[in-house]
Amino acid sequence: MQATHEYHKLLQYILDNGKTKTNRTGTGTKSIFDYKIKFDMEQGFPLITTKKLHIKSIIHELLWFLKGSTNTEYLKENGVSIWDEWADENGNLGPVYGKQWVSWTANDYSEIKIHTYNINQIQNAIDTLKNNPDSRRIMVSAWNVGDIEQMALPPCHWAFELYTEELTEAERGQIFRAEAMGPKLGFDIVNGKPVPSKKTNTEHYNEYNVPSRRLHLKWHQRSVDTFLGLPFNIASYALLLHMFAQQTNMVPGTLVGDLTNVHIYDNHMEYVKKQLERQYYKYKAPTLLINGHDTDGKEYFPKGIFHYEYDDFDIQNYEYFPNWKNVPIAV
Repeated sequence: MQATHEYHKLLQYILDNGKTKTNRTGTGTKSIFDYKIKFDMEQGFPLITTKKLHIKSIIHELLWFLKGSTNTEYLKENGVSIWDEWADENGNLGPVYGKQWVSWTANDYSEIKIHTYNINQIQNAIDTLKNNPDSRRIMVSAWNVGDIEQMALPPCHWAFELYTEELTEAERGQIFRAEAMGPKLGFDIVNGKPVPSKKTNTEHYNEYNVPSRRLHLKWHQRSVDTFLGLPFNIASYALLLHMFAQQTNMVPGTLVGDLTNVHIYDNHMEYVKKQLERQYYKYKAPTLLINGHDTDGKEYFPKGIFHYEYDDFDIQNYEYFPNWKNVPIAV
């Protein structure tokens, strides 16, 4: 099902079933307790099409997380202001997402003197995907109880987990043929000519590094600003899923949002109703291409997950309805 349709169904569900609730911002909401939203990456990249999303902000925020940064300087240098309302006069936000993702502070009590060290959860996840892809512990958390009070804003999307499954031989064959990765199955190229091969199809696929697994990602979110925030969250985790898949030579699969306290602010109601009047099926989902290589001037080599840059992401054929200007945000 197209991503925008799934999103519209959620908006309508909140309008029909939401309960009035107060919150720390002082702006009222209509809220539901629980909702799961799913997106199949084979159906395109899940950018909402019934309003324009600011792709630049989505990409730079994710790269900022992966840098481990907790200051808005990088964002401001790249024209992104989405964290400005929570930063202090020096741009500091406390130990928010980036700190927890790539530099979670832990203590080792095994010695007489306590030893403090940092944990890079993102790198650990990649290492586990490569070495133990069936592990049930491939997850990243930003909800560090000891750091919550120091954060300008406690994490709304507080954790995510990864799950892999083996591709069938037929699925690997589809990839092999679609990407023209090698010679016709059953043949090898010897001296520039095809000759019958003794290799099995699976051996051919392994030789040409055809992905053998599909990767799924589920993120958990304790508080969901459905109109403004959720479209960003969907796109951001879809990007992250594709990045993890590229880093581990897997196929991006399903993206799932496990959402709690899913709400629409009262001052967004008029925009939501107008958005629901727009045709979710008018525009098709765009596609995403990622440059996964660097060069030293002589040869290409794989780009690590902490070395992506904004220009590495190419979202193609993104068509959309116009967005509204000066939509209020509850801080």
